Amino acid sequence: MTDFATPNLPSRNFSATQDFYASFGFHTTYVDDGWLIMVRGEITLEFFLHTELDPQTSWFSCCLRVDDADAMFAHFKAAGIGEDPHSRPCVHLPQTQSGMKMGVMIDIDGTLVRVIENDRE
Repeated sequence: MTDFATPNLPSRNFSATQDFYASFGFHTTYVDDGWLIMVRGEITLEFFLHTELDPQTSWFSCCLRVDDADAMFAHFKAAGIGEDPHSRPCVHLPQTQSGMKMGVMIDIDGTLVRVIENDRE
């Protein structure tokens, strides 16, 4: 097995988190009273219960490295995630800066998810 890491992210409610992430292709592989694991292709996200989290002041974040950032954001948009930076969830569409294409999705719990396109060279 190849070495890998999985982000540990907060969830105020596992059912809501499952519904949200399932809307753009993740599926649940494990859930109990305190832990949730969801997978989409080669991406694994793990969630811990944090019922007191305020999505407007959350400082949690992670990076997802993908082969096609535009395709990932098309899935976000198809799931109904808008671009209003004051709402949760929201997206900031990918842009290329310093040769790197990156966008941001802020989830229902205020976690900032950076989506960075893999270098194609």
